[in-house]
Amino acid sequence: MVIGRLTDGVLRGVDRVATGVSGTLSETFFEPTLRLGVTGLSQAGKTVFITSLVANLLDRGRMGRMGAVAGGHIEAAFLQPQPDDTLPRFDYERHLAALTGPDPHWPEGTRQISQLRLSFRVRPGGFLSGMRAPRVRHVDIIDYPGEWLLDLVLLDKSYAQWSAEVLARMEKRDFAADALAQLQATDASARHDEATAQALTEAFTTYLNQARALGLPDITPGRFLLPGDLAGSPVLTFVPLAGTGGRGSLAREMARRFDAYKSQVIRPFFRDHFARIDRQVVLADVLGAIHAGPEAVDRLGQTLTELLAAFRPGRNAWLTRLLGGKRVERILFAATKADHLHHIQHARLTAIMAALLRQSRDRADFAGARTQALAIAALRATVEETHDRDGQTLDCVRGRLLDTGRQAAFYAGELPADPMQVVGPARAGAAQWLDADYQIMRFAPAPLTRAPGDGLPHIRLDAAADFLLGDILQ
Repeated sequence: MVIGRLTDGVLRGVDRVATGVSGTLSETFFEPTLRLGVTGLSQAGKTVFITSLVANLLDRGRMGRMGAVAGGHIEAAFLQPQPDDTLPRFDYERHLAALTGPDPHWPEGTRQISQLRLSFRVRPGGFLSGMRAPRVRHVDIIDYPGEWLLDLVLLDKSYAQWSAEVLARMEKRDFAADALAQLQATDASARHDEATAQALTEAFTTYLNQARALGLPDITPGRFLLPGDLAGSPVLTFVPLAGTGGRGSLAREMARRFDAYKSQVIRPFFRDHFARIDRQVVLADVLGAIHAGPEAVDRLGQTLTELLAAFRPGRNAWLTRLLGGKRVERILFAATKADHLHHIQHARLTAIMAALLRQSRDRADFAGARTQALAIAALRATVEETHDRDGQTLDCVRGRLLDTGRQAAFYAGELPADPMQVVGPARAGAAQWLDADYQIMRFAPAPLTRAPGDGLPHIRLDAAADFLLGDILQ
């Protein structure tokens, strides 16, 4: 029976190849397609990352660290219609216009899953390169709302476990007082009443929006913030409660809806989109978390570690790909907004990102995946300056302030050379930083004047692209 099931699985895999469910033989062997997932947490800059990546792969004048560009392997690149007719197209042109127009501004954040296909004509390298014709390679870029991504951590949690964790975090946060008071005053064993459930959900959603605005990563369930066509449905009307109840109780109905959310919302998303990714970018606003304090840094590390478990890291083989058993083979952890720091601190920002993910990166590496941490800015919005203040030399950045439009120089503070001076207190539950004051400022995109063939100004986007795509473009 075991052999029969294995044989049947192989036959179904081959059939999927023939019918195009998981790809075609032509695409697999002659025009391979790589699916690149761009995910991350709220305010990490996913939309800007994708827009700048595409712009710089179409006009490659600023991509000198990318081996395929330096070696002249990319003969042409062009955008094609996205291959999945059921997914919205990533609105690249509109987002690019927002960043490069007369009044440059940040584009709207991701509110739904979207896709874009970028195709390349690649000149082969190697000893026999002159005897081989150029090849076509496709890169499908998949954009996920960060709020939906975070829901993946709920799959392995029960309602009781999730409720206990959420309520414990809310008790430590002053801004959660109103919502927490309503939840704690509710008798979980009382009979379910829909008006009560909706009122509690409204208060809890307000708390989630406040947490997101403060840059905190633990904002599950994510669909409460971006509900789409599920707004007002029972599957989005539940809250964390302490205590239990019998049949017909509020607690029992909340637990049932929590389970329905996992089975009817999270798992289909994971199965249909997320689990098919070949390579992954995980973006995080590490500077924003440091500014928010030790708790935000600790939650960021825990959240990213939990998310990595959902990526199923490992090395893909051609047979595995034919049979539909995808595993993420390369994962980039990118600390965004590096342009808020002078370049002498970028290595320290990278080290903090790496330290937050040490254990999960080790597991991914052991499973056969390649991982890398980088400090990047997908769109550079500042220039560097040095100022003397009270006999001290400060390495600053200057940019256009988002709120006022005025130019201002900014010194964020000095990140420690030892990343554990940030990660250690965060994991130990420190209430605040003892010997440091980390600042943050919100900059608007700078007006651009680009030379022909140049993409958007960035910091290490070429290194990120080389890690993610370099091997398939040479």
